[in-house]
Amino acid sequence: MARYRKAELTYPERGATAGSLPAGYRHLRRRVLLGHGRPVLDAAAAAVMSWRMHRHAVLRLVATTSEVDVGATVVMCAGWGRVGVLAACRVVWVLDEADRHGFAYGTLPDHPEVGEEAFVVERDADDAVWLGITAFSRPNGLLPLMAGPAGRRAQEMMTVRYARVVQDTAGLSEG
Repeated sequence: MARYRKAELTYPERGATAGSLPAGYRHLRRRVLLGHGRPVLDAAAAAVMSWRMHRHAVLRLVATTSEVDVGATVVMCAGWGRVGVLAACRVVWVLDEADRHGFAYGTLPDHPEVGEEAFVVERDADDAVWLGITAFSRPNGLLPLMAGPAGRRAQEMMTVRYARVVQDTAGLSEG
């Protein structure tokens, strides 16, 4: 963790998941209906903003804060036993509004990707609660580049896991 606390982001477009996604990266956008009403919003936001979404998506995780906060560093590992893929990130923005909660983190050195990913829970005018996941990324180094479609599938699989955890937290789960 000490190595990553002072590390710089590995890309220049800090915060771009809050607006237009930059060219030169793969873009990912996923929006999942969680349910309706304030209780669903509150439960989903708690899962996203406490790292629970990540932990329950089968990631080992160490973070500098127990709740998501701008500047927090998080180091995650996906894998089994002593074998895994390390992914270090820094929180670059946090959203805390009445009907919208979320954050984005950007990649730090040694992450297999370069880019940023955002997670936003929001309640719309019809009282529907949605989880939005937005990312821009590209491979970081030769091995992730050689992984090609397998690397993209891994990112898509994690996105599905994140959505499933938040759905379960909100009281919904797709078959």
